Amino acid sequence: MANELDPRQRLEPFATLIGDWSTEATHPATGDTLILGRVRFEWLAGERFLIQRAEAEHPAFPQSICLIGVMEGDEHLSMQYFDSRGTHRRYGIAFDGKELRIWRQAPGFAQRFTATVSADGSHLEGVWQLNEADQGFRDDLKITYRRSS
Repeated sequence: MANELDPRQRLEPFATLIGDWSTEATHPATGDTLILGRVRFEWLAGERFLIQRAEAEHPAFPQSICLIGVMEGDEHLSMQYFDSRGTHRRYGIAFDGKELRIWRQAPGFAQRFTATVSADGSHLEGVWQLNEADQGFRDDLKITYRRSS
């Protein structure tokens, strides 16, 4: 259709994230342990999809790869998540260059994430929230991304 946005236009705000980031996270399952890791955002050739690769230095946390874009037959951006445990999930995703939002409405295991980019673009602060067994959302993984030099 003539008035549909090119996938590259929908992904333009994500250019802010391109590059390498170090991460620091906390999770209720690990108490006060600080979980260190790395994330890389990069374009797939053609800039119609964004690839996110993540790994943590803690053995309880999986390596993952995400593909972000407008999937065939869809109108909106989504994120396909795959990890080293064999998990595959599909999320909705939106980013305006300042606030990143990711969400998944699944019965018994809904998730949502919100992160805010600092004014100078050097870091993001965010929290994943989880709604297990439809008991209401609670904070799960708190994470800070810091742009690597």
